[in-house]
Amino acid sequence: MVRLLRKRLDAPDEVRPFPNGRVEIFEIGDNIVGKTVYEPGWRWSRDVKSIAGTELCMYHHLGYCLTGRLHCVLEDGTSLEISAGEAFEIPPGHDAWVIGDEPWITVDFAGMRSFARPIVGSGERILSTILFTDIVDSTAMAVTLGDAAWRELLSRHNERGRYELDRFRGREIDTTGDGFLALFDSSERAVRAAAGICAAAGDLDLQIRAGVHTGEVELVPGNVRGVAVHMAARVMALAGPGEVLISGTTYELLAGSSLVFESRGSHELKGITGARQIYALTASSAG
Repeated sequence: MVRLLRKRLDAPDEVRPFPNGRVEIFEIGDNIVGKTVYEPGWRWSRDVKSIAGTELCMYHHLGYCLTGRLHCVLEDGTSLEISAGEAFEIPPGHDAWVIGDEPWITVDFAGMRSFARPIVGSGERILSTILFTDIVDSTAMAVTLGDAAWRELLSRHNERGRYELDRFRGREIDTTGDGFLALFDSSERAVRAAAGICAAAGDLDLQIRAGVHTGEVELVPGNVRGVAVHMAARVMALAGPGEVLISGTTYELLAGSSLVFESRGSHELKGITGARQIYALTASSAG
């Protein structure tokens, strides 16, 4: 159902303080908008890194700067200064710090749902639902389109995909060249995000495959590891164009949900002991 909504920016639903700054969170329906306030002297690698547990900020930011100046540096050394009155986009994998004596205040429309929220310490194991996606025949498409056109199409796909991840409260861990690796604290939201990414890719005349599995994972700086991660990747590899496949473990957790699946039988997965049941999200429930 389409709703007409508004929100005042002087009444946040949540405030997340950290050294030399804070993020104010505003819930607008299923969407999250953040107001960031970084005081003079704030630097991500000093003030937020220990909370995030990653070497660089792995969130995608899209917003508008109200006051102040920020210097942002990507992992490859690319840098940019953002000032008041400018809209900005900052990809995952960056450090940033405030320049001068004025706070850097922004309204951020992406990456705020979990920003500066401690989920778990690095190296600890947590139960999570893992989502892998991959563009079908991406290499052949890149050759056909050429480098520039393919980069533009991939950028649009990533933008739409990140919107779906954020909408369903996913945590982007990595981009796998032409897909995503993300974690969710809900099996249903992971599957719905996968379906949303499939639909968004279809709007771009792309087809993706997606795999979902639930299990224990270990968070390490900038990544996630464990048998469950390999399981999710193997499930994705079985999927055809436009398909969302899930493991039997995730299927059991979804009992009672409104999602509808069909069995794809029992499969031996490379590197995984024993045959595993696989299920496919049906087209009728993916919308």
